[in-house]
Amino acid sequence: MLEDLFSVVKVRFNGEKPEKSAEDKNGRKTDIPQGLLFKCPRCRNVTFEEDFQKNGKVCPHCNYHSRLTAKERLDITVDKGSFEEFDKEMISKNPIDFPDYENKQAALREKTGLNDAVLTGKAKIRGEDIVIIVMDSNYLMASMGSVVGEKITRAIEYGTAHRLPVIAFTASGGARMQEGIVSLMQMAKTSGAVARHNEAGLLYISVMTDPTTGGVTASFASLGDIIIAEPKVLIGFAGRRVIEGTIRQKLPDDFQSAEFMLENGFVDMIVERKKMRRVIAHLLKLHKPREVQADE
Repeated sequence: MLEDLFSVVKVRFNGEKPEKSAEDKNGRKTDIPQGLLFKCPRCRNVTFEEDFQKNGKVCPHCNYHSRLTAKERLDITVDKGSFEEFDKEMISKNPIDFPDYENKQAALREKTGLNDAVLTGKAKIRGEDIVIIVMDSNYLMASMGSVVGEKITRAIEYGTAHRLPVIAFTASGGARMQEGIVSLMQMAKTSGAVARHNEAGLLYISVMTDPTTGGVTASFASLGDIIIAEPKVLIGFAGRRVIEGTIRQKLPDDFQSAEFMLENGFVDMIVERKKMRRVIAHLLKLHKPREVQADE
């Protein structure tokens, strides 16, 4: 009975059309407004969608951190009105003539309002100037193709040239196989940009959100001077079954969780979403270059 009542939320997870009505406890049909309720995919508890949104898309029962769009992430992270986007009109080609790739991209651009799976630009966090990179898993699972890699590289290089810290919010399924070897080349390109930023003595903070996997984990996402993760997010390179089949060992249940990564030294801290802006602002102030005195 309860499952019928909350069938409207199925569309969030598996694309099913929500039922137009359900039975109440007396067997009467009752209409349920679409989008009224949120059912947590982890703990299966239900809360009002409005309350879920006000809580930053975090489940109030189990602290599940739902995925955010790039624009939602910017709204809760940077100072209002401070974001200036880079390379807004950059659009991917089809370098290996992958079937229907152009049509798929066109449909995603219309659906998401993005030209690709990442937003980059300059902004402020509590008055501190930064370069920010935000990936959006709603666009081809934020896979890293030629445009994603190029935009990230240009953003980091801008930070290096203007001596600004770089903050990257990663959320990706890895390299974009529809672009073949071109997608894999982005791993080296973004890593090189991070290395030059580091050589300039500048701060790079990587924030891993759900999920951060594949070639993104194997490149710029893991190269932060400080690596932060949201609670219980998935972090890894290959999938569990692939790894278990390769090493012929059973992996721990919490393998590839943020908590496992923290325990084993892969990330430096786990920060809840409601505290993220404050923590990043504090880190920026701690690592702000000391003003050079005129008589030095």
